[in-house]
Amino acid sequence: MSTASPVFSAVGVSPGSAAYRRISIALFLAGFATFSLLYCVQPLLPVFAEEFHIGAAQSSLALSLSTGFLAVSILCAGALSERVGRRGLIFASMTLAALFNVLAALEPGWHGILVARALEGFALGGVPAVAMAYLAEEISASGLGFAMGLYVGGTAFGGMVGRVGMSWLSEHLSWRTAMLTIGVIDIAAAAAFFVLLPVSRNFVRRASLNPAHHIALWRKHLGAPTLPAVFATGCLAMGFFVTIYNYAGFRLLLPPFDLSSTQTGLIFCAYLAGIVAATAAGALADRCGRGPVLLGGVIVAALGLALTLSHALLPVVLGIVVLTVGFFTTHSVASGWVGQLADGAKGHATSLYLLAYYLGSSVLGSWGGWFWQNGQWPSVAGFAFAMLAACAVLAMVIARRQGRAGAPLVN
Repeated sequence: MSTASPVFSAVGVSPGSAAYRRISIALFLAGFATFSLLYCVQPLLPVFAEEFHIGAAQSSLALSLSTGFLAVSILCAGALSERVGRRGLIFASMTLAALFNVLAALEPGWHGILVARALEGFALGGVPAVAMAYLAEEISASGLGFAMGLYVGGTAFGGMVGRVGMSWLSEHLSWRTAMLTIGVIDIAAAAAFFVLLPVSRNFVRRASLNPAHHIALWRKHLGAPTLPAVFATGCLAMGFFVTIYNYAGFRLLLPPFDLSSTQTGLIFCAYLAGIVAATAAGALADRCGRGPVLLGGVIVAALGLALTLSHALLPVVLGIVVLTVGFFTTHSVASGWVGQLADGAKGHATSLYLLAYYLGSSVLGSWGGWFWQNGQWPSVAGFAFAMLAACAVLAMVIARRQGRAGAPLVN
Protein backbone atom coordinates (compact mmCIF):
# COMPACT_ATOMS: atom_id res chain seq x y z
CA MET A 1 0.00 0.00 0.00
CA SER A 2 1.27 3.44 -0.79
CA THR A 3 1.94 6.08 1.84
CA ALA A 4 -0.54 8.85 2.43
CA SER A 5 -0.97 11.46 -0.26
CA PRO A 6 -3.16 14.56 -0.63
CA VAL A 7 -5.88 12.42 -2.23
CA PHE A 8 -5.36 8.82 -1.12
CA SER A 9 -4.62 7.85 2.45
CA ALA A 10 -5.04 4.95 4.82
CA VAL A 11 -8.61 6.05 5.44
CA GLY A 12 -9.49 6.39 1.76
CA VAL A 13 -10.33 9.05 -0.78
CA SER A 14 -11.68 12.27 0.69
CA PRO A 15 -14.90 13.94 -0.50
CA GLY A 16 -14.34 16.95 -2.73
CA SER A 17 -11.16 15.60 -4.33
CA ALA A 18 -10.85 14.94 -8.06
CA ALA A 19 -10.34 11.24 -7.36
CA TYR A 20 -13.57 11.12 -5.34
CA ARG A 21 -15.52 12.67 -8.21
CA ARG A 22 -13.98 10.25 -10.69
CA ILE A 23 -14.79 7.24 -8.52
CA SER A 24 -18.37 8.41 -7.94
CA ILE A 25 -19.02 8.99 -11.64
CA ALA A 26 -17.36 5.69 -12.63
CA LEU A 27 -19.43 3.66 -10.18
CA PHE A 28 -22.59 5.49 -11.29
CA LEU A 29 -21.80 4.30 -14.83
CA ALA A 30 -21.23 0.75 -13.56
CA GLY A 31 -24.62 0.73 -11.86
CA PHE A 32 -26.29 2.25 -14.91
CA ALA A 33 -24.78 -0.32 -17.27
CA THR A 34 -25.65 -3.27 -15.05
CA PHE A 35 -29.34 -2.55 -14.72
CA SER A 36 -29.92 -1.11 -18.19
CA LEU A 37 -28.49 -4.34 -19.65
CA LEU A 38 -30.18 -6.67 -17.21
CA TYR A 39 -33.72 -5.28 -17.43
CA CYS A 40 -33.82 -3.88 -20.97
CA VAL A 41 -35.76 -6.95 -22.13
CA GLN A 42 -38.57 -6.59 -19.58
CA PRO A 43 -40.77 -4.33 -21.76
CA LEU A 44 -40.04 -6.61 -24.73
CA LEU A 45 -41.62 -9.74 -23.24
CA PRO A 46 -44.96 -9.27 -25.09
CA VAL A 47 -43.00 -8.61 -28.30
CA PHE A 48 -41.00 -11.83 -27.85
CA ALA A 49 -44.19 -13.81 -27.18
CA GLU A 50 -45.76 -12.57 -30.41
CA GLU A 51 -42.71 -12.82 -32.68
CA PHE A 52 -41.50 -16.24 -31.54
CA HIS A 53 -44.99 -17.71 -30.93
CA ILE A 54 -44.35 -18.54 -27.28
CA GLY A 55 -46.24 -18.04 -24.01
CA ALA A 56 -45.69 -15.32 -21.42
CA ALA A 57 -43.78 -17.70 -19.11
CA GLN A 58 -41.41 -18.70 -21.92
CA SER A 59 -40.82 -15.09 -22.98
CA SER A 60 -39.92 -14.19 -19.38
CA LEU A 61 -36.91 -16.53 -19.66
CA ALA A 62 -35.10 -13.72 -21.49
CA LEU A 63 -34.98 -11.95 -18.13
CA SER A 64 -35.14 -14.88 -15.71
CA LEU A 65 -32.12 -16.67 -17.18
CA SER A 66 -30.07 -13.48 -16.91
CA THR A 67 -30.98 -12.86 -13.28
CA GLY A 68 -30.57 -16.54 -12.41
CA PHE A 69 -27.05 -16.76 -13.83
CA LEU A 70 -26.26 -13.38 -12.25
CA ALA A 71 -27.25 -14.79 -8.85
CA VAL A 72 -24.77 -17.67 -9.18
CA SER A 73 -22.07 -15.45 -10.66
CA ILE A 74 -22.21 -13.04 -7.73
CA LEU A 75 -20.81 -15.69 -5.38
CA CYS A 76 -18.01 -16.61 -7.80
CA ALA A 77 -17.09 -13.04 -8.74
CA GLY A 78 -16.84 -11.81 -5.16
CA ALA A 79 -14.31 -14.51 -4.34
CA LEU A 80 -12.45 -14.10 -7.65
CA SER A 81 -12.04 -10.35 -7.16
CA GLU A 82 -9.93 -10.99 -4.06
CA ARG A 83 -7.43 -12.73 -6.33
CA VAL A 84 -7.48 -10.70 -9.55
CA GLY A 85 -8.46 -7.22 -8.31
CA ARG A 86 -11.59 -5.07 -8.37
CA ARG A 87 -11.18 -2.54 -11.20
CA GLY A 88 -10.26 -4.93 -13.97
CA LEU A 89 -12.98 -7.42 -13.06
CA ILE A 90 -15.72 -4.78 -13.07
CA PHE A 91 -14.54 -3.47 -16.46
CA ALA A 92 -14.41 -6.97 -17.95
CA SER A 93 -17.88 -7.75 -16.60
CA MET A 94 -19.42 -4.58 -18.05
CA THR A 95 -17.77 -5.05 -21.46
CA LEU A 96 -18.59 -8.74 -21.84
CA ALA A 97 -22.20 -8.23 -20.75
CA ALA A 98 -22.69 -5.41 -23.27
CA LEU A 99 -21.21 -7.58 -26.04
CA PHE A 100 -23.53 -10.45 -25.14
CA ASN A 101 -26.46 -8.02 -25.34
CA VAL A 102 -25.35 -7.10 -28.86
CA LEU A 103 -25.10 -10.82 -29.66
CA ALA A 104 -28.65 -11.39 -28.36
CA ALA A 105 -29.90 -8.62 -30.67
CA LEU A 106 -28.27 -10.33 -33.67
CA GLU A 107 -29.36 -13.89 -32.87
CA PRO A 108 -32.10 -15.02 -35.29
CA GLY A 109 -33.60 -17.75 -33.09
CA TRP A 110 -35.22 -17.72 -29.67
CA HIS A 111 -32.88 -20.30 -28.15
CA GLY A 112 -29.83 -18.38 -29.33
CA ILE A 113 -31.21 -15.26 -27.66
CA LEU A 114 -31.68 -17.15 -24.39
CA VAL A 115 -28.08 -18.45 -24.47
CA ALA A 116 -26.75 -14.94 -25.06
CA ARG A 117 -28.91 -13.53 -22.25
CA ALA A 118 -27.76 -16.25 -19.85
CA LEU A 119 -24.11 -15.47 -20.62
CA GLU A 120 -24.88 -11.77 -20.20
CA GLY A 121 -26.27 -12.37 -16.71
CA PHE A 122 -23.28 -14.47 -15.70
CA ALA A 123 -20.88 -11.78 -16.93
CA LEU A 124 -22.74 -9.05 -15.01
CA GLY A 125 -22.16 -10.79 -11.67
CA GLY A 126 -18.78 -9.11 -11.43
CA VAL A 127 -20.31 -5.66 -10.99
CA PRO A 128 -22.65 -5.79 -7.94
CA ALA A 129 -20.37 -8.31 -6.23
CA VAL A 130 -17.31 -6.08 -6.50
CA ALA A 131 -18.44 -2.45 -6.82
CA MET A 132 -19.47 -2.10 -3.17
CA ALA A 133 -16.23 -3.74 -2.03
CA TYR A 134 -14.21 -1.25 -4.09
CA LEU A 135 -16.08 1.70 -2.58
CA ALA A 136 -15.67 0.39 0.97
CA GLU A 137 -11.92 -0.01 0.45
CA GLU A 138 -11.16 3.22 -1.39
CA ILE A 139 -13.57 5.87 -0.03
CA SER A 140 -13.21 7.46 3.39
CA ALA A 141 -16.03 6.92 5.87
CA SER A 142 -17.13 10.56 5.57
CA GLY A 143 -17.82 10.20 1.86
CA LEU A 144 -18.86 6.58 1.58
CA GLY A 145 -22.59 7.15 1.98
CA PHE A 146 -22.84 9.63 -0.89
CA ALA A 147 -20.67 7.51 -3.21
CA MET A 148 -22.71 4.40 -2.41
CA GLY A 149 -25.89 6.38 -2.99
CA LEU A 150 -24.68 7.41 -6.44
CA TYR A 151 -23.95 3.79 -7.30
CA VAL A 152 -27.43 2.70 -6.18
CA GLY A 153 -28.89 5.70 -8.01
CA GLY A 154 -27.07 4.57 -11.13
CA THR A 155 -28.65 1.12 -10.88
CA ALA A 156 -32.15 2.57 -10.51
CA PHE A 157 -31.61 5.13 -13.28
CA GLY A 158 -30.18 2.48 -15.58
CA GLY A 159 -33.10 0.16 -14.90
CA MET A 160 -35.61 2.89 -15.65
CA VAL A 161 -33.88 4.31 -18.75
CA GLY A 162 -33.21 0.83 -20.12
CA ARG A 163 -36.87 -0.10 -19.86
CA VAL A 164 -38.40 3.18 -21.05
CA GLY A 165 -35.83 3.61 -23.82
CA MET A 166 -36.35 0.06 -25.06
CA SER A 167 -40.11 0.59 -25.19
CA TRP A 168 -39.77 3.73 -27.31
CA LEU A 169 -37.05 2.39 -29.62
CA SER A 170 -38.76 -0.95 -30.18
CA GLU A 171 -42.02 0.76 -31.18
CA HIS A 172 -40.44 3.32 -33.51
CA LEU A 173 -37.58 1.20 -34.90
CA SER A 174 -37.35 -2.45 -33.86
CA TRP A 175 -36.55 -4.43 -30.74
CA ARG A 176 -33.28 -5.61 -32.30
CA THR A 177 -32.18 -2.04 -32.97
CA ALA A 178 -33.16 -1.13 -29.41
CA MET A 179 -31.04 -3.93 -27.91
CA LEU A 180 -28.12 -3.04 -30.16
CA THR A 181 -28.37 0.58 -29.04
CA ILE A 182 -28.34 -0.36 -25.35
CA GLY A 183 -25.35 -2.64 -25.95
CA VAL A 184 -23.33 0.04 -27.74
CA ILE A 185 -24.16 2.67 -25.10
CA ASP A 186 -22.99 0.35 -22.34
CA ILE A 187 -19.77 -0.57 -24.16
CA ALA A 188 -19.05 3.17 -24.14
CA ALA A 189 -20.00 3.30 -20.44
CA ALA A 190 -17.51 0.49 -19.72
CA ALA A 191 -14.74 2.37 -21.52
CA ALA A 192 -15.53 5.57 -19.62
CA PHE A 193 -15.61 3.60 -16.36
CA PHE A 194 -12.10 2.21 -16.99
CA VAL A 195 -10.69 5.63 -17.84
CA LEU A 196 -12.29 7.34 -14.84
CA LEU A 197 -11.79 4.79 -12.05
CA PRO A 198 -8.43 5.10 -10.26
CA VAL A 199 -6.38 1.98 -9.64
CA SER A 200 -7.07 0.45 -6.21
CA ARG A 201 -4.74 1.76 -3.51
CA ASN A 202 -6.05 -0.14 -0.48
CA PHE A 203 -6.78 -3.50 -2.11
CA VAL A 204 -4.87 -6.45 -0.64
CA ARG A 205 -4.58 -9.35 -3.07
CA ARG A 206 -5.06 -12.87 -1.70
CA ALA A 207 -2.49 -15.46 -2.69
CA SER A 208 -5.17 -18.03 -3.56
CA LEU A 209 -8.93 -18.34 -3.90
CA ASN A 210 -9.23 -20.93 -1.09
CA PRO A 211 -12.82 -22.10 -1.82
CA ALA A 212 -13.08 -23.91 1.55
CA HIS A 213 -12.61 -20.58 3.35
CA HIS A 214 -15.51 -18.94 1.47
CA ILE A 215 -17.79 -21.98 1.83
CA ALA A 216 -17.23 -22.03 5.59
CA LEU A 217 -18.22 -18.35 5.88
CA TRP A 218 -21.35 -18.82 3.77
CA ARG A 219 -22.37 -21.84 5.87
CA LYS A 220 -21.88 -19.82 9.03
CA HIS A 221 -24.32 -17.14 7.83
CA LEU A 222 -26.84 -19.72 6.64
CA GLY A 223 -26.77 -21.27 10.11
CA ALA A 224 -27.41 -17.97 11.89
CA PRO A 225 -30.78 -17.68 13.68
CA THR A 226 -32.12 -14.64 11.80
CA LEU A 227 -30.17 -14.05 8.59
CA PRO A 228 -31.85 -16.81 6.50
CA ALA A 229 -35.22 -15.17 7.17
CA VAL A 230 -33.84 -11.86 5.85
CA PHE A 231 -32.50 -13.64 2.76
CA ALA A 232 -35.92 -15.20 2.18
CA THR A 233 -37.57 -11.79 2.55
CA GLY A 234 -35.35 -10.37 -0.20
CA CYS A 235 -36.13 -13.37 -2.41
CA LEU A 236 -39.91 -13.07 -2.01
CA ALA A 237 -40.00 -9.27 -2.28
CA MET A 238 -38.02 -9.31 -5.52
CA GLY A 239 -40.11 -12.20 -6.85
CA PHE A 240 -43.27 -10.18 -6.20
CA PHE A 241 -41.85 -7.04 -7.80
CA VAL A 242 -40.54 -8.67 -10.98
CA THR A 243 -43.74 -10.69 -11.39
CA ILE A 244 -45.83 -7.52 -11.39
CA TYR A 245 -43.59 -5.65 -13.83
CA ASN A 246 -43.13 -8.69 -16.11
CA TYR A 247 -46.84 -9.19 -16.73
CA ALA A 248 -48.28 -5.70 -16.24
CA GLY A 249 -47.05 -4.98 -19.76
CA PHE A 250 -49.05 -7.89 -21.17
CA ARG A 251 -52.17 -6.66 -19.39
CA LEU A 252 -51.87 -2.99 -20.39
CA LEU A 253 -51.52 -3.87 -24.06
CA LEU A 254 -54.93 -5.60 -23.98
CA PRO A 255 -58.49 -4.18 -23.63
CA PRO A 256 -59.77 -2.21 -21.80
CA PHE A 257 -56.45 -0.33 -21.70
CA ASP A 258 -55.06 -0.85 -25.24
CA LEU A 259 -51.85 1.07 -24.56
CA SER A 260 -48.97 1.25 -27.01
CA SER A 261 -45.55 -0.20 -26.20
CA THR A 262 -44.17 3.27 -25.46
CA GLN A 263 -47.09 4.11 -23.16
CA THR A 264 -46.70 0.80 -21.36
CA GLY A 265 -42.99 1.41 -20.94
CA LEU A 266 -43.70 4.67 -19.13
CA ILE A 267 -44.95 2.71 -16.10
CA PHE A 268 -41.29 2.14 -15.27
CA CYS A 269 -41.04 5.82 -14.37
CA ALA A 270 -42.61 4.64 -11.10
CA TYR A 271 -39.02 3.79 -10.18
CA LEU A 272 -38.51 7.47 -9.40
CA ALA A 273 -40.94 7.15 -6.49
CA GLY A 274 -39.15 3.98 -5.42
CA ILE A 275 -35.77 5.71 -5.32
CA VAL A 276 -37.16 8.39 -3.00
CA ALA A 277 -38.87 5.73 -0.87
CA ALA A 278 -35.65 3.74 -0.43
CA THR A 279 -33.86 6.79 0.97
CA ALA A 280 -36.76 7.75 3.23
CA ALA A 281 -37.10 4.18 4.50
CA GLY A 282 -33.53 4.18 5.79
CA ALA A 283 -34.09 7.37 7.76
CA LEU A 284 -37.44 6.13 9.08
CA ALA A 285 -35.91 2.82 10.17
CA ASP A 286 -33.33 4.73 12.21
CA ARG A 287 -36.14 6.43 14.13
CA CYS A 288 -38.83 3.74 14.34
CA GLY A 289 -36.88 0.50 14.06
CA ARG A 290 -36.30 -1.80 11.10
CA GLY A 291 -39.00 -4.31 12.00
CA PRO A 292 -41.99 -1.92 11.81
CA VAL A 293 -40.71 -0.22 8.65
CA LEU A 294 -40.07 -3.57 6.95
CA LEU A 295 -43.61 -4.72 7.75
CA GLY A 296 -44.97 -1.32 6.71
CA GLY A 297 -43.29 -1.65 3.32
CA VAL A 298 -44.98 -5.01 2.77
CA ILE A 299 -48.38 -3.58 3.71
CA VAL A 300 -47.92 -0.61 1.34
CA ALA A 301 -46.98 -3.03 -1.47
CA ALA A 302 -50.12 -5.06 -0.79
CA LEU A 303 -52.31 -1.94 -0.92
CA GLY A 304 -50.76 -0.97 -4.27
CA LEU A 305 -51.30 -4.49 -5.59
CA ALA A 306 -54.98 -4.32 -4.61
CA LEU A 307 -55.38 -1.14 -6.68
CA THR A 308 -54.08 -2.92 -9.79
CA LEU A 309 -57.16 -5.17 -9.75
CA SER A 310 -59.20 -2.21 -11.02
CA HIS A 311 -60.34 -2.10 -14.66
CA ALA A 312 -59.68 1.65 -14.87
CA LEU A 313 -56.24 2.89 -15.98
CA LEU A 314 -55.66 5.54 -13.30
CA PRO A 315 -56.05 3.22 -10.27
CA VAL A 316 -53.85 0.60 -11.98
CA VAL A 317 -51.05 3.10 -12.62
CA LEU A 318 -51.41 4.51 -9.10
CA GLY A 319 -51.29 0.97 -7.73
CA ILE A 320 -48.03 0.26 -9.58
CA VAL A 321 -46.50 3.43 -8.13
CA VAL A 322 -47.64 2.52 -4.60
CA LEU A 323 -46.43 -1.08 -4.77
CA THR A 324 -43.09 0.19 -6.14
CA VAL A 325 -42.75 2.40 -3.07
CA GLY A 326 -43.58 -0.57 -0.87
CA PHE A 327 -41.04 -2.82 -2.59
CA PHE A 328 -38.18 -0.33 -2.40
CA THR A 329 -38.97 0.29 1.26
CA THR A 330 -38.87 -3.44 1.99
CA HIS A 331 -35.70 -4.07 -0.01
CA SER A 332 -33.91 -1.05 1.46
CA VAL A 333 -34.59 -2.13 5.05
CA ALA A 334 -33.89 -5.84 4.47
CA SER A 335 -30.61 -5.28 2.62
CA GLY A 336 -29.45 -2.80 5.26
CA TRP A 337 -30.30 -5.27 8.02
CA VAL A 338 -28.01 -7.95 6.57
CA GLY A 339 -24.80 -6.12 7.41
CA GLN A 340 -25.95 -5.43 10.96
CA LEU A 341 -27.03 -9.00 11.66
CA ALA A 342 -23.94 -10.64 10.14
CA ASP A 343 -21.32 -11.74 12.65
CA GLY A 344 -18.19 -10.90 10.67
CA ALA A 345 -17.58 -11.55 6.94
CA LYS A 346 -20.30 -9.06 6.04
CA GLY A 347 -19.41 -9.24 2.35
CA HIS A 348 -20.24 -12.94 2.31
CA ALA A 349 -23.56 -12.26 4.02
CA THR A 350 -24.37 -9.59 1.45
CA SER A 351 -23.52 -11.97 -1.40
CA LEU A 352 -25.99 -14.52 0.01
CA TYR A 353 -28.68 -11.85 0.20
CA LEU A 354 -28.01 -10.89 -3.42
CA LEU A 355 -28.09 -14.56 -4.41
CA ALA A 356 -31.54 -14.96 -2.84
CA TYR A 357 -32.67 -11.62 -4.27
CA TYR A 358 -31.83 -12.48 -7.86
CA LEU A 359 -33.07 -16.05 -7.56
CA GLY A 360 -36.41 -14.54 -6.54
CA SER A 361 -36.33 -12.44 -9.68
CA SER A 362 -35.40 -15.41 -11.84
CA VAL A 363 -37.50 -18.27 -10.48
CA LEU A 364 -40.55 -16.54 -9.01
CA GLY A 365 -40.70 -13.97 -11.80
CA SER A 366 -40.80 -16.78 -14.35
CA TRP A 367 -43.45 -18.73 -12.41
CA GLY A 368 -45.68 -15.68 -12.63
CA GLY A 369 -46.03 -16.40 -16.35
CA TRP A 370 -47.90 -19.62 -15.58
CA PHE A 371 -50.44 -17.67 -13.53
CA TRP A 372 -50.87 -15.12 -16.34
CA GLN A 373 -51.43 -17.82 -18.95
CA ASN A 374 -53.93 -19.70 -16.78
CA GLY A 375 -55.84 -16.91 -15.08
CA GLN A 376 -54.53 -13.58 -16.36
CA TRP A 377 -54.23 -10.66 -13.93
CA PRO A 378 -56.41 -11.92 -11.02
CA SER A 379 -54.30 -15.07 -10.93
CA VAL A 380 -51.03 -13.11 -11.10
CA ALA A 381 -52.25 -10.85 -8.30
CA GLY A 382 -53.15 -13.88 -6.16
CA PHE A 383 -49.62 -15.26 -6.62
CA ALA A 384 -48.17 -11.86 -5.71
CA PHE A 385 -50.39 -11.55 -2.62
CA ALA A 386 -49.15 -14.97 -1.44
CA MET A 387 -45.54 -13.79 -1.68
CA LEU A 388 -46.34 -10.61 0.24
CA ALA A 389 -48.14 -12.59 2.94
CA ALA A 390 -45.04 -14.74 3.38
CA CYS A 391 -42.93 -11.55 3.55
CA ALA A 392 -45.17 -10.17 6.29
CA VAL A 393 -44.80 -13.35 8.36
CA LEU A 394 -41.02 -13.29 7.92
CA ALA A 395 -40.86 -9.61 8.92
CA MET A 396 -42.68 -10.39 12.18
CA VAL A 397 -40.47 -13.42 12.84
CA ILE A 398 -37.28 -11.40 12.29
CA ALA A 399 -38.45 -8.59 14.58
CA ARG A 400 -39.54 -11.05 17.28
CA ARG A 401 -36.24 -12.95 17.21
CA GLN A 402 -34.26 -9.75 17.41
CA GLY A 403 -36.38 -8.58 20.32
CA ARG A 404 -35.86 -11.84 22.20
CA ALA A 405 -32.10 -11.68 21.58
CA GLY A 406 -32.05 -8.24 23.11
CA ALA A 407 -30.63 -6.75 19.90
CA PRO A 408 -31.64 -3.20 19.06
CA LEU A 409 -34.24 -2.97 16.32
CA VAL A 410 -33.25 0.61 15.62
CA ASN A 411 -30.23 1.40 13.48
